[in-house]
Amino acid sequence: MRVYSSAIERTPIAVAAPPAPATDRGGTALAGLGVLAFSFTLPGTAWAMDGFGPWSTTALRIVLAAVGAALALRITRTPLPARRHWTGLAVVACGTVIGFPLLTALALETSSTSHAAVVVGLLPLTTAVYGTLRSGNRPSVAFWAAAGAGAAAVVAFTLGTGGGSLARGDLYLAAALLVTAAAYGEGGRLARELPGWQVISWALLLSLPFALPAAVLAVSAEPFEPTARAVTGLLWVALVSQFGGLVVWYRGLARAGVARASQLQLAQPLLTLVWASLLLGESMTWAAPVTALAVLSCIAVTQLAPSRAPHAGTRPRP
Repeated sequence: MRVYSSAIERTPIAVAAPPAPATDRGGTALAGLGVLAFSFTLPGTAWAMDGFGPWSTTALRIVLAAVGAALALRITRTPLPARRHWTGLAVVACGTVIGFPLLTALALETSSTSHAAVVVGLLPLTTAVYGTLRSGNRPSVAFWAAAGAGAAAVVAFTLGTGGGSLARGDLYLAAALLVTAAAYGEGGRLARELPGWQVISWALLLSLPFALPAAVLAVSAEPFEPTARAVTGLLWVALVSQFGGLVVWYRGLARAGVARASQLQLAQPLLTLVWASLLLGESMTWAAPVTALAVLSCIAVTQLAPSRAPHAGTRPRP
């Protein structure tokens, strides 16, 4: 007969599964601040292109932002990232630093700001898909239904304001959508291990060797009229859209989760339309407030919808 030394040894130990993490309101607030900064990006790009071409605008904004990033890294004496981080940083550089600015600038040559807003209307859904596939998390059916409905509402609104027709810039917008979703997903993942400002800073420095010669060539080949309006737009997209906004955005993605925080971008096209009306004189239809209410409702659902981790379970008993 087996002798037990204590009642504890005799009793099986049941360990409950850890509770699902609560929504990180601080992370959601940071992501929302990033969305507010990004909502000025298309109007700021349109202002910059009053005096610069699309290639000049893209290259110069990278160079200016990279200089600021280099100073920040130097002042803080930040060490180089680990080897495992560089692949993700390269994805961020290709998508967020180079791809989105260049492709949207090219699109704005033939599309209005309101029509181009379709790309940011679809970004939350494509970013959520990428983040889910990359992390293995499983958002609920309610999450996907709300995300799809919100994206559909934004697409319908932005296409409606563009007359329902497709322009040559739509191919650029589609490409921007794909590369930026991957960059947001990788940036949010990296920001769990590195501060958000370091993620975008290293991505900017990775892009600098390409941006410097591109800036020289573009400025010599494209129109160059540095008016006050053009310079203001360039400084905004370089220092805020390209650096400051991405710092808080990636931190928000890391804290609140890529799939959940990305849905806040559903509000970005509507904010962009407001700024386009105020700053660029573009007209706004009666559909804007209706779409705004629909989108905000979808955002509320995505923020409350639960998600499941890929390998949830109980801890083995001792």
